[in-house]
Amino acid sequence: MPEPTAPTAETTGWVPDVLDGFEQLTLPLAPDDEGDVVATLVRRRRATGDAAGATLHGGARPAGVRDRGIDVLYVHGWSDYFFQTGLADFWEDQGARFFALDLRKYGRSLRPGQTSGFVTELSTYDEDIEAALAAMGHGVLTADPVMRERGLVLMGHSTGGLTLSLWTARNQARVAGLVLNSPWLEFQARDIGRKVLAPAIALQARLDPRVPLPQVDLGFYTRSVSRTLDGEWDYDLTWRPVRGFVVHGGWLNAVLRGQAAVELGLGIAVPVLVLLSTSSTLLPRWTPEMMHSDTALDVVGIARRSTDLGTLVVLARIAGALHDVVLSAAPVRAAAYEQIATWVHGYVPEPEPEPVSGPGSDEAATGVGAWAPVRWARSTAGAVGASVRGWAARARGPRGSRARSTQA
Repeated sequence: MPEPTAPTAETTGWVPDVLDGFEQLTLPLAPDDEGDVVATLVRRRRATGDAAGATLHGGARPAGVRDRGIDVLYVHGWSDYFFQTGLADFWEDQGARFFALDLRKYGRSLRPGQTSGFVTELSTYDEDIEAALAAMGHGVLTADPVMRERGLVLMGHSTGGLTLSLWTARNQARVAGLVLNSPWLEFQARDIGRKVLAPAIALQARLDPRVPLPQVDLGFYTRSVSRTLDGEWDYDLTWRPVRGFVVHGGWLNAVLRGQAAVELGLGIAVPVLVLLSTSSTLLPRWTPEMMHSDTALDVVGIARRSTDLGTLVVLARIAGALHDVVLSAAPVRAAAYEQIATWVHGYVPEPEPEPVSGPGSDEAATGVGAWAPVRWARSTAGAVGASVRGWAARARGPRGSRARSTQA
């Protein structure tokens, strides 16, 4: 795999990504005690000279798919980076522009000498998120009237889901919807275990936040997803190690504090969708059940905690799903994508369609067909069916939606 492109005077703007057909933008951030810091934004490569794309800050959609007026920003989880190209396929089939963010010290943004994934406050990622949104045209100072009309949907996985939940709670006016893929909203030992552990972790974080904690990741999750073992996905094992990054007290303290904030209630008023497996398998030995369950989090505890996110939370339990739901077996991830499509078309607003004209238009305008709930139900059913069929057709192509990098 080629080295990520670091920002220099000679390399600015979008450059080819390690994923075929994608491009990346390095986002310089404020340096910290380990030196220069960057985040990296990834999107589908657009055609050179695409004037409309330039006006709308880039992004791509399949031919014939209507622009739905929403942009999606995806944030990965712990010991992870963006490689799920099928997720981009899905969102683009919904008429959205899709972007993914590799946070500081993860994946494309990890630089030599840095402590992988390390922060002491989840709010540190506010800078990464704001830089990405500014590049997408959703910055707080965005003056482009076209961009101001576009909706922003955030999607986060695991720790990324926790981070985006906290960010959304502080920035609700800027978000049209929040999709959470197995978000780490609660500790594996639930609230009792978290409250017992938190004081010791907080003390360790104050004394030496970079002291490593005992390794508890036995590599079972990697076994279930990596093609090098029992899974089907190709990705860089340097950026996503078999047993995960080393966990440090300062980072875990930040996570526990974030989970405590969720327990108090975030008061999110925008629509939220939570995707979870129906079961967890948290054991110290490998079992076949780990190929179709969550081996990282306690999904029952997460499901219960999700009600503390806000006032409009839809919980979708997906039978057979892995921790990263969209890396599950093909029929399982298709079910997950159908849940997302249904939620998007039901809860995320889009521009009103043009008035119907032609024969029968008077009846349509005054009869039952004009009643808003009926229009919504009809349009939602048709749009969901078409979008899922379109995604499924693409997924059945050569190699399905498997992500391939230029890994050496």
